[in-house]
Amino acid sequence: MILLLLPLLLLTLHTAVNALLLRRPRRSASTEERVAVLLPLRNEADRVTPCLESLLAQRGVPNLTIHVLDDDSTDGTAAVVRAVAGDRVVLHRGAGPQPGWLGKPHACHQLSVLASSASFSEPDVLVFVDADVVLEPDAVAGAVEMLRRTGVTLLSPYPRITGAGRLVQPLLQWSWLTFLPLRLMERSPRPSLAAAGGQWLVVDRAGYQQAGGHEPVRDDILEDIGLARAIKRSGGRIALADGSALATCRMYDSFHDLADGYAKSLWRSFGSASGAATVVVLLSLLYVVPPLLIAYPPLTPYAAAAYLLAVTGRTISAVATGGRPFPDPFLHPVSVVLFAYLTARSFHKRSRNTLSWRGRPL
Repeated sequence: MILLLLPLLLLTLHTAVNALLLRRPRRSASTEERVAVLLPLRNEADRVTPCLESLLAQRGVPNLTIHVLDDDSTDGTAAVVRAVAGDRVVLHRGAGPQPGWLGKPHACHQLSVLASSASFSEPDVLVFVDADVVLEPDAVAGAVEMLRRTGVTLLSPYPRITGAGRLVQPLLQWSWLTFLPLRLMERSPRPSLAAAGGQWLVVDRAGYQQAGGHEPVRDDILEDIGLARAIKRSGGRIALADGSALATCRMYDSFHDLADGYAKSLWRSFGSASGAATVVVLLSLLYVVPPLLIAYPPLTPYAAAAYLLAVTGRTISAVATGGRPFPDPFLHPVSVVLFAYLTARSFHKRSRNTLSWRGRPL
């Protein structure tokens, strides 16, 4: 148990340092650049309205166009877009994914081509947004301003996550802050050292095209991380940012939806079942075992210290990224157990070839 205290202390200190260095887009920014917001939609009629309304309310970006792609929806999504936005957005009818393409990369690819077509003013910056994201009025301007100020090709301002999964969802931000050296990631040309969240991505159009756009990640279920790696391979730079003050994202309304969403992608995050097992075992040793040993008197002080270090790291992450600083960090061991279950479920469904999303097999 004593041997666990040092790595836990170092990881918690690393979380604190990353939290201090975490970039945050400036409020009340403005930009004169030509910006195209790209919104892919597939069967989003029941939740696209808040997203559209927030896009229409953007300020500080006078040269803004909003391109919406109806990706072969069957629930009347296009009608909702017309009713909410009218002619204030450019609504495109998408084609289904071509052979070798997954749905979202194909939809994003179509949008990038349409936004840069001769019919419209070619944009300087592309902003990809998911339908479950709601932006503050100065979000786009602040993110574009940070993209230029930092000199990166791709900026990923991660939104504040709401809805189901409060014990699981914050693990993503926590994992970045705890295990990923953010400034080194920005400077390093290594594609393996990359992270991004596809809910909201801001990218320089020229750099995006130089990287091949979404074509290099056409069959990648984690197309956001794949895009970040492709940009690095082409000589570009990437950065993460805390976008919790400028955007919210309600990804899932129930644990069932969350489990299905994680099932489609967790298997891909680790590369192999053995890699996933190694990560789960290490996380369990660090964050699940110590609280179980608090009741064992010879190890009580060490186990309690290890547990408190874990809680401290999770609390720092929550405060830094707009999460709940109480009581969720105290349930961090439960979060790790749930993550282990979701990982095993993802590999199980992958092995049985039963993964699907939005009605399309994966």
